[in-house]
Amino acid sequence: MSILVDEDTRVIVQGITGSQGSFHTKLMLEYGTRIVAGVTPGKGGEEVHGVPVYNSVREALREHDASASVVFVPAPFALDAALEAIENLELVVIITEGIPVHDSMKIKAFAERHGTRVVGPNTAGIISPGKSKLGIMPAQVFAPGKVGVVSRSGTLAYEIALAITEAGMGQSTLVGIGGDPVVGTSFVEVLEMFEEDGETEAVVLIGEIGGDAEERAAEFISGMSKPVVGYVAGITAPPGKRMGHAGAIITRGKGTAEDKIRALEGSGALVARLPQEIPELLRRVLE
Repeated sequence: MSILVDEDTRVIVQGITGSQGSFHTKLMLEYGTRIVAGVTPGKGGEEVHGVPVYNSVREALREHDASASVVFVPAPFALDAALEAIENLELVVIITEGIPVHDSMKIKAFAERHGTRVVGPNTAGIISPGKSKLGIMPAQVFAPGKVGVVSRSGTLAYEIALAITEAGMGQSTLVGIGGDPVVGTSFVEVLEMFEEDGETEAVVLIGEIGGDAEERAAEFISGMSKPVVGYVAGITAPPGKRMGHAGAIITRGKGTAEDKIRALEGSGALVARLPQEIPELLRRVLE
């Protein structure tokens, strides 16, 4: 088992003819992801790496069976692309960075009304190692295993996944929830999926300063049957200064790394102070 995606997931790539869409479509195909169609309005009839291109998601679905979409559409047009995907598919992974907050709020509300799972925006995507990859992560750092990973940061997730792989444990699925203030899927929702997944034996949660997502996760972790190891980036971040992600900012004294670490440890999670400490903490909780 894995969560959200596996070898049977059939995928549409929106924005497939752009530079990023084309580049990552090639890498996803090489990994074994079942990409059945691409979508770029006005480019219907073309092909990208052997994948047929259509003018809309609806048009693609008339010819191909698919359940998921990966969105590489530029931020000014991402709202329309996401809404069409949400209307027609079960899972929408929005890679696009820089989507305005009010557009993200519309996407989230629309997805809730339609019962569609949205991951992102501003996400590295999802990978179930050895099965399928919907995103931009470097596949070579992952290996099949029993550790679920959920992260706000893409690059930190890669670093920590590599450490887990090199320690011989591997991952069941990695989900990047995205670094924006408003995202479609929360830490808690991913933790719920890992808690129910028979393949996942432990979970790594990678958080960062800003917001209260980690504190909400801590409340859920306190009732989990599976062990959780955490890491929170931004211990030395100055208040009021945004650190990389749009959502990574300490405001009015709230959202500090210390607050998040305290909440996670209070829930029973073990929290690493450095990423390289995570494999040893995983060994401890899995013994």
